[in-house]
Amino acid sequence: MPDVSMLAKNWTAPALPAEIPHGDMPGDKVSIHEGHLQKAAVIFPRLLSLLSETLAKNPARRAVVSVCGGSGVGKSEIASLLSFYLNDLGIGAYTLSGDNYPHRIPLLNDAERLRVFRVAGLRGLLAAGEYDADRAAVLSAFMRAGTESDPRESAARPWLLAYQQAGRAGLRDYLGTQNEIDFTELSEILAQFKGGAEELFFKRMGREEDALWYDRVNLRNTAVLVVEWTHGNNDLLSGVDIPVFLHSTPQETLEHRRLRARDGAPDSPFTAMVLEIEQQLLQSQAHKARIIVSKRGELLTWEQYRLMQAE
Repeated sequence: MPDVSMLAKNWTAPALPAEIPHGDMPGDKVSIHEGHLQKAAVIFPRLLSLLSETLAKNPARRAVVSVCGGSGVGKSEIASLLSFYLNDLGIGAYTLSGDNYPHRIPLLNDAERLRVFRVAGLRGLLAAGEYDADRAAVLSAFMRAGTESDPRESAARPWLLAYQQAGRAGLRDYLGTQNEIDFTELSEILAQFKGGAEELFFKRMGREEDALWYDRVNLRNTAVLVVEWTHGNNDLLSGVDIPVFLHSTPQETLEHRRLRARDGAPDSPFTAMVLEIEQQLLQSQAHKARIIVSKRGELLTWEQYRLMQAE
């Protein structure tokens, strides 16, 4: 392996071929544009400088990098570019998608999120003494319309606000937790990789119930595992050496999902609530990131990021 510390000083981005390898989530595609290239070019020299020390500390000369942030911020594209740049320098890298490690396929996980919200909401309504047959009928109509989480509906119905607040609390206890995601399995994979495993079985999860399997991956010449994933900086994930956090807003994430029309109703009030809770979780863990990148592609210190959020 080349001297990583020396490479950081004189690195320039190489020309890209028509296609580059990307994450291992079945069916995923990357579409790299100028914004991704600019951010990756800002991140990479800093990443190289951090990798030098990280690789030296590991007996197997290995490191795990995560690229995290909200949906639509460019995780897949930037992680693919970072892996490509590392491989171009002779530092073997593989891009792993954390989206293979929820307990449920996307469609079923969306259904479970909604179930968690509704059960918690109903229990909260009961606890507040606000539940009766008439309100149950109204709620049933809202559920059929998919609007029971819409804040506009609760403006004229204070009892519905109690339902929404309790449902939101229940959802917060599910999203990004071990109940939703198998952090244990992925953490064990990262530990085995950093321990020098030459081959590992990586999970594959498609969008259908029967699209579930494992691939044996040769890691003999791989020094850096790049994990691209919303939850790549989560407190429940162990083994990440260098978290890279890409900042975005819930509004940008929602617009991205709307354009991609992902999994049902991307612009529903419930989806907006999910994205807002996820963003709050990401922001609460951003202080652990070794590299923070603004929406405009600037490297930020934690203090700069904190002040930006306070504004």
